Amino acid sequence: MAFDFKKEYKEFYMPKNKPEIVTVPKMNYIAVRGKGNPNEEGGAYRQAISVLYAVAYTLKMSYKTDYKIEGFFEYVVPPLEGFWWQEDVSGVDYGNKDSFHWISVIRLPDFVSKEDFAWAVETAAKKKKTDCSSAEFFTVDEGLCVQIMHIGAFDDEPKSVALMDAYLEAKGYENDLTDTRLHHEIYLSDARKVVPEKWKTVIRHPIRHKEVKIISHSLWS
Repeated sequence: MAFDFKKEYKEFYMPKNKPEIVTVPKMNYIAVRGKGNPNEEGGAYRQAISVLYAVAYTLKMSYKTDYKIEGFFEYVVPPLEGFWWQEDVSGVDYGNKDSFHWISVIRLPDFVSKEDFAWAVETAAKKKKTDCSSAEFFTVDEGLCVQIMHIGAFDDEPKSVALMDAYLEAKGYENDLTDTRLHHEIYLSDARKVVPEKWKTVIRHPIRHKEVKIISHSLWS
């Protein structure tokens, strides 16, 4: 049976629909960067997804070619994910999708090297007759995070984010969203087959322990 990341690492892909804290290890991804509304027909985001899957399936099916990857085992292609941010916006402004910056990603098995990745990009471009040069080998070490399983449309995510924020406040943590630690989503539903009310999306935010301010009083007046 093919290795399935969602089943083998349920703590990262199948959280409960209530907030929880998790330490996420370093992972490698196929990544494509871009900007703009992800819902735009034929837009940059849709094109990026096509590139990601072209490279992902080239790697998955490599064992049927003359190219052999050391340590390869059969696996299910992991779900689509995305890192999102907007300039000069605290959190996420879902009403202004045109301002989104994103890094769309699909996880790579650990046995895929940068050399294997380069082979897959070149091979996918030839096979699919499309430009895959935007794909990059991307490594993320997320570390300490809070996450939740959001059920519903993407525009309803603020409700789940509010639950995470309240949970952090109660536990003595705070969000640590920066230029390098980003709002992260993992898409577990096929939007073509599932109604928005039932979409499953993992929402993950980087966090840190809340700083304790110590007020010192001088013994001397």
